[in-house]
Amino acid sequence: MVKKEISLLSDKPLTSLSKSFQLKTFEALLNHVKHLPYGRNANRNDFSLVLKEQQGSCSSKHALLKTVALENNLAQVQLVLAIFKMNAKNTPKIASILEQHNIPFIPEAHCFLKINEAFIDVTNKKSNYNNFKNDIIETQFILPHQVIDYKVEFHKKWITTWLTEINSNLSFNEFWAIRETCISKLSEES
Repeated sequence: MVKKEISLLSDKPLTSLSKSFQLKTFEALLNHVKHLPYGRNANRNDFSLVLKEQQGSCSSKHALLKTVALENNLAQVQLVLAIFKMNAKNTPKIASILEQHNIPFIPEAHCFLKINEAFIDVTNKKSNYNNFKNDIIETQFILPHQVIDYKVEFHKKWITTWLTEINSNLSFNEFWAIRETCISKLSEES
């Protein structure tokens, strides 16, 4: 994933925590986080919980990695927020939910990394940027703290506008509930 091993030399909090898990290079941390299960953490404000709880969402996992990159002056690591068309093809686990509600896709806010020119998704061990890259509608670079409130508000505003533009019969709350069902399905073991 990363062209060369980059030692984690900082003594800042998340780097120190990573090293306490014997993850002493950025590549080792990246690979470890990718193999942790997908799941929401007890506190979305605390990225250390990815390692402590041994799970994380796309937001918490990538924000942890970007924070460690910042602590180690790794400017080549960027945190990306995207809106993409989450559908049955790129996210097979949700196919039955989409079919049940006659929805072709959910505009989903998703985080991943750009390292140099490579796009890396560590949401789960099977995550691969190539699986959804053609379904990306919009992207922007963000900072780790923006996954807490900004990402959620941006996503909700995006969906609200989109529902109006497509003249949906669903209210925002109805659509968001369907989306939450999809996200819960993603947390289930395969």
